[in-house]
Amino acid sequence: MAIHKLDLDEFDEIDYYLMAIHTSLEDYRLAYFINKILPINLSKSKHEIHAQTKEGEANFSRFYYYDEEKAVSWNLIQNKNEIISVSTNDFQNLFSNETSEVSTTIHLLPEFKKVDFFLKIDNSEEALNFSEIQQKLNTIESIAAIYAVDTDKIKSKNNLIF
Repeated sequence: MAIHKLDLDEFDEIDYYLMAIHTSLEDYRLAYFINKILPINLSKSKHEIHAQTKEGEANFSRFYYYDEEKAVSWNLIQNKNEIISVSTNDFQNLFSNETSEVSTTIHLLPEFKKVDFFLKIDNSEEALNFSEIQQKLNTIESIAAIYAVDTDKIKSKNNLIF
């Protein structure tokens, strides 16, 4: 009887390319400009990315496109989201019941707090020229910076599994 050995390191391989985008644009406007420049058609996904931290829970918007010809999936993911929690004051007056709202910013990838969005390109072997994509996206006026993220430096890789 033959013994088959499974190497778990094969599952740790990262098969995506990640670009960080710094911009003041809203998510739908950024998706529109990306669609205009690249030959893709990002659309709002019903499946937002859910993340839970010690501050609370948040859903991050996601725009998705699957290129059937090249078998590549594109995801534009929001990195920052604010949650508003209602807290009551510890000292309550007899005649007033004051509550205050506290806004907390949560990040999908906390090690990249200044990044507004990520463009995640899955299953991209050699079908795409990433420097060309980066140059095209740099032509969008409202993008302050765009650069490739070294996936080895990401500590919270599990947040990118969806």
